Amino acid sequence: MFSSKEILVQTGISRATLNNYINLGILSKPVIRQPEPGSGEAPALGYFPDNSLDRIEQVRKLKSQGLSMAEIASRLTASAPRSPVTPTTAAMREAVPAALTEAMRPVLTIDDIDHPAYMINYNFQLTWFNEPARELILGFDSPPPDSESRNIFQLSIQGFGADSADRCRELFGLYVALGKTRLSKDSMLQVVKSADANLNQLIAGLYDQAPKLESQLLVELTCSLPDAIDGVVKWKVYGVYFREGILIIHVPAGDTDQGITNFIARRDLVVRNLLSKQLPVLTPLAVLLADLQGSVRICSELPPDEYFELINEIWSTMGPIFRKYYGTYGKHVGDGMVYYFFPQPDTNYIFNAVACASELKREMRKISKKWQLRKNWLNELYLNIGLHEGTEWLGTFQSATNVEFAVLGDTINHAARLSDFARHGAIWATKNLVSKLSTKERNRLEFGIGRVVDGNREQFVASSYSQLGSLIDLNAERNEKLRDIATLAVTEIRTVYAESGLEG
Repeated sequence: MFSSKEILVQTGISRATLNNYINLGILSKPVIRQPEPGSGEAPALGYFPDNSLDRIEQVRKLKSQGLSMAEIASRLTASAPRSPVTPTTAAMREAVPAALTEAMRPVLTIDDIDHPAYMINYNFQLTWFNEPARELILGFDSPPPDSESRNIFQLSIQGFGADSADRCRELFGLYVALGKTRLSKDSMLQVVKSADANLNQLIAGLYDQAPKLESQLLVELTCSLPDAIDGVVKWKVYGVYFREGILIIHVPAGDTDQGITNFIARRDLVVRNLLSKQLPVLTPLAVLLADLQGSVRICSELPPDEYFELINEIWSTMGPIFRKYYGTYGKHVGDGMVYYFFPQPDTNYIFNAVACASELKREMRKISKKWQLRKNWLNELYLNIGLHEGTEWLGTFQSATNVEFAVLGDTINHAARLSDFARHGAIWATKNLVSKLSTKERNRLEFGIGRVVDGNREQFVASSYSQLGSLIDLNAERNEKLRDIATLAVTEIRTVYAESGLEG
């Protein structure tokens, strides 16, 4: 008989593939027993009949003929049992170097990772996975489309069943330990959002027991999980922290994979890989779109080098503000900005968008005054901002050198139209967005509509809204592109107050 470890080395197939062959009935289920002396530190190994190597070779030949795995399984399981075939010593010598060469090949992209690998964001929602992770760790058939249903705790229960208590407890302990570096206990329980009191109690207990990992870019943990091949497999787990979430890679304990550690050390390459592979997802979000008012005129008035200097100064000043409020860059034509704000475990993403807009407005005033002094001109520089919220499909577009997030649907279109409508650095938001703030958060805003009274005097009506069509002349040619949002209820956000003072 051959152990699972010998099967993997001599054939060069992955553990996930071996598991798949068992599930399809191509290979019989292994006998679990104590390993032979010198087989490593595994507490138990699965042992397969002597004809298993021959069966795997048959699969390889049939695949080369173009047969699908379903057709191969049907053909092999329908055939009579073959007599055991033990490979010759020469054949084994030929297979081992090839398998080792394959195992040692460099990992250049996340597609080259043969071990289970997946990524979760800080709401503990699955954003990417490879096939070994689905088969060996997560267990689901296909991920649900919406972000909330991709909660890693719920997926684990659904994938292997609520009766897989040991597996779930081990995995949950791993996830809680990884998340404890970022989330408080209350935030962690908010992430779970389970109606199951037992699950909430389990997560709370695991949080108390979890070690407080040092806040670092890479951590290494261990976990032991039930396995169809060897009964129980001990995994070495890498957790790699990024702004976008945590990349989790499971490597069988005892294996050394320098290729993976070298790859994950190249953080810029890894995150670009991950973003390019991110699963399209239906997610709630807020959109902030900002345009530089009169950019064409400003461009014509400044020398080219100064115009580019101005635009670069705006971007470099605003970038840290967007990061502060967890904004995610989106593609926008021209010199404007579009950023997406997604649900966060410890803050309100909608208020983040509003507070971010207010801080952008304040910083833009400083840039404007600086350039007025420098150029001795009277021009005021304004960022006109539109805010809207909704639930839309989020995906990525990849060019040869860059990966960009893109949102489909009306949310971004309406934010863009509001930015077109705004003037003199105003922040305009939809009623839907403001209404989704808590009462406490709305009380920190000064918002409303400026009404013209007595012919030409403006009176500000606080905490009020208006249909956009009531604020402009829709028959004017310049307002033609605003007609499609004429019935949208909007308001101007003039001030955002901090909890103890003025914020912007």
